[in-house]
Amino acid sequence: MTEPTSYPEWFYYPSRTRPPDWVHELLEVVAAARPLIDSATVDGLTSDKVLAHLRPRLLELGYEVEGGKHRAEKIRRPVLFGDQGRERVAYEVDAVHDELGILVEVEAGRGARGNAVYRDLVRSSLIVNQRFLVLGVMRSYRHQSSGRPIIVSSYRDSKDQLDALYASGRLRLPFEGVLLFGY
Repeated sequence: MTEPTSYPEWFYYPSRTRPPDWVHELLEVVAAARPLIDSATVDGLTSDKVLAHLRPRLLELGYEVEGGKHRAEKIRRPVLFGDQGRERVAYEVDAVHDELGILVEVEAGRGARGNAVYRDLVRSSLIVNQRFLVLGVMRSYRHQSSGRPIIVSSYRDSKDQLDALYASGRLRLPFEGVLLFGY
């Protein structure tokens, strides 16, 4: 008999480390939004829509969360500084908790078929003062190819990528921990 899957699916890296308390608080936010963001049952999800549903409760927990596509609603974090200590290179992120050093990136369909997880790992690794990375991906991504329905297990594919990265030891991420969750 198989055990029912809890929602959201999640894994914390490195697996030799107990997840910090904030992990469970963040996952409660995701679980509360399940009727609106469960990729197994809700069609037409985008990363912006998912983030918008998570935003109110993340704000309550002290996160700064992207509010839209206008420049003033974006969140930028520095990568490099230049003359007179001015920010020279910065990246936009979905959400951040500066006090705890948590950076959050949420991906949708592109995360399943593109290399968004790899891109997020590299770019977020360069951002100053981030101790933890949170990656949210769809549990399943449904699309059409040549008129046939295709289902991609985004969470499992992303977990395989992170498992390989941590198991190989060849590439070390600069984070104390990485939380992967599948919504």
